[in-house]
Amino acid sequence: MAGEGEPGSEKTFKLLGILDVQNIPCSRESVLYGSLGSVAVGLGHFLATSRVRRSFDFGMGGFVLTTLGCWIYCRYNHAKLRIQQRIIQEGMRNKILYESSDFDPERKQNSNLESKS
Repeated sequence: MAGEGEPGSEKTFKLLGILDVQNIPCSRESVLYGSLGSVAVGLGHFLATSRVRRSFDFGMGGFVLTTLGCWIYCRYNHAKLRIQQRIIQEGMRNKILYESSDFDPERKQNSNLESKS
């Protein structure tokens, strides 16, 4: 009861003490897909060969590869989305800034079309 409702008392989950899963974009999905890939690769290798230790090694490799693959793919899309948002915000800012001025590109196009007619 004493700690409920206080702002700033939120607990975060850190994986291996370094990766803050709740606050870093793409980390949660990457770890979940990595664990699923680990189980699939390890179990598949075990069913194929019946070698426990080697299947564990393959499972760990599957975890690392799947986690890194999902992480890179998600971070690439996240960065691409942020760049698109920045371009749109800059365009909107320029639209507001140049509207009804001599530097307005739409005004120049309209005046060129009217002078040609």
